[in-house]
Amino acid sequence: MRPVTLLELTEVTAFYGPVQVLDTVSLSVPDGGAVGILGANGAGKTTTLRAISGSVRSGGRITFDGQSLHGLRPEQVAARGIAHVPEGRGTLGQLTVRENLRVGAYRRKDKGVAADVDYCLDLFPQLKERITSTASTLSGGEQQMLAIARAVMAKPRLLMLDEASLGLAPSTGKSVYEAIRRLRLDSGIAMLVVEQNANLAFTLVDTATVLETGRNVLTGTSAELKGMDEIRRAYLGG
Repeated sequence: MRPVTLLELTEVTAFYGPVQVLDTVSLSVPDGGAVGILGANGAGKTTTLRAISGSVRSGGRITFDGQSLHGLRPEQVAARGIAHVPEGRGTLGQLTVRENLRVGAYRRKDKGVAADVDYCLDLFPQLKERITSTASTLSGGEQQMLAIARAVMAKPRLLMLDEASLGLAPSTGKSVYEAIRRLRLDSGIAMLVVEQNANLAFTLVDTATVLETGRNVLTGTSAELKGMDEIRRAYLGG
């Protein structure tokens, strides 16, 4: 039985003012699946996530759980069950770690928030040690962990991660991805992952698409893409 498609982009275009950045990008994320978006700087990876979250002007067709996202504001997209962790982390610097996690759950009405805070602190033990610290005092790696944990607190069906390892020491980036893999196993959450470090991305995603100048140029499973010479040369240091 084939997985149910959760997110689908069909010939999506996107613009910053008059400048077109995406040119008919298509991809799909199955429910519970993990899909990567690879490409050089300026290829349109971040813009693809922004088009989904409603923060840039876009055309084409974007559906989530069978419903169109066209014309929705970012907060409306989030309310549908999509959590976007942008490049640059975006934690609330004046709030403590615990307060940031609580903010992530502000739409929830269920009684599981406290248990999910505990889960996130178990997922990222470094945050447990800094639970009363303000986010602005955390290291870059800790801020990235907090941004992901805060998104998890919303209990989304789809988690979009933009350059989760950017600017982190290799060991820290590896730790972050180990936690993300555990999250996927524990929760079955679907993921759409933008990542420059293809070696890390391929430890998490099932399939990936490669963008060049706003267009899909290659799509395949992680194993297929890792085996391609052009991918090894461009993204895997081979």
